[in-house]
Amino acid sequence: MKFPFLKGETLKEPVKADIIKAWFWTEKGLYLLDQRKLPLEEKYLFCDNLNKIRNAIKKMIIRGAPAIGICSAIGFVIEFKNFLSSLKGEEFPLHKVEEEIGKISNLLVTSRPTAVNLSWAVSKMRKISLKFLENFKEKIKRTELQELYKLLEKEALKIWEEDIEANLTIAEYGKSILPEGGVLTHCNTGALATGGYGTALGIIRKLYEKNKIKIYINETRPFLQGARLTAWELYKLKIPYTLITDNSAGFFMKKGEISAIIVGADRIAKNGDTANKIGTYTLAVLANFHNIPFFVAAPSSTFDLGIESGEKIPIEIRSPKEVLTCYKSKIAPSKSKAYNIAFDITPGELISAIITEKGIIYPPYNENIPKIIKIS
Repeated sequence: MKFPFLKGETLKEPVKADIIKAWFWTEKGLYLLDQRKLPLEEKYLFCDNLNKIRNAIKKMIIRGAPAIGICSAIGFVIEFKNFLSSLKGEEFPLHKVEEEIGKISNLLVTSRPTAVNLSWAVSKMRKISLKFLENFKEKIKRTELQELYKLLEKEALKIWEEDIEANLTIAEYGKSILPEGGVLTHCNTGALATGGYGTALGIIRKLYEKNKIKIYINETRPFLQGARLTAWELYKLKIPYTLITDNSAGFFMKKGEISAIIVGADRIAKNGDTANKIGTYTLAVLANFHNIPFFVAAPSSTFDLGIESGEKIPIEIRSPKEVLTCYKSKIAPSKSKAYNIAFDITPGELISAIITEKGIIYPPYNENIPKIIKIS
């Protein structure tokens, strides 16, 4: 058996689940592939309560905007089940259930600040819960809470399934506009970062099926998502690639090795300003100088039409240890200080097009994003 730790447990997953498994969801809980240990070790961590799932998101055991959105929805279901199991009796005060829904929601949305998919998914779960509870006044029965649990489970699976479908559609759109030649990507935007298949990396996978393109991967310091995760995914898929250092990207552009750059996104403002892994803005500036198209691939859940520009996007600051160490080994003098900015903002003016499951969005973004992306 490929994953013996499952011990015959029944999986909860969409029909089109990817061959690369970033997690398994069963009746017992959530098994998360510890992405911090890749590519050296493939280890799954078991999470059966909200604190464990929240910790996994904060510590980047699971990461990637769509992925943490889906896992937060699953975490919502798991914690609601735990709450239901903790209740004694057959009828309960309605306010107690409402308070628990609020507690679960608040703990999840504060896990990481930049990716909007997380709050988007939690909001969906919360709305379903509160709408269901509107049917009751002061008391609610256990059987009725079990019905709510089933609704939440169904919604979490739907969020996961819709993300995979979105990624497959994004790949189809993306393959139609990327030019032939070398493609450079940054960070990890594949199955490990999404519900499956991937956004920017999904497009690259689709392109490789049709043409033997040359793929370049930025190592993506300091967490090395490109070197550790994107390279690992492509290795598993038997797709050849070339790994380059972040600061050599301009060199390869100048040589004519790069025909296009494609990245993912953690949050996109109404004007097209895009928050993505630190170093994305630098790539966009270099691409602009060398007249190389710069594309962003993201599902509609990544858009935040409530903010006018990237100036309103919160930027996560992570531990200096991620800069000062590599696999727990020190790479700088002991008393060194470091500033570890996790994301930067790429202005919409530097983005050639944004590829979504709803279509390809071109400038002017202030006009075209609201036309294609509707607030749900």
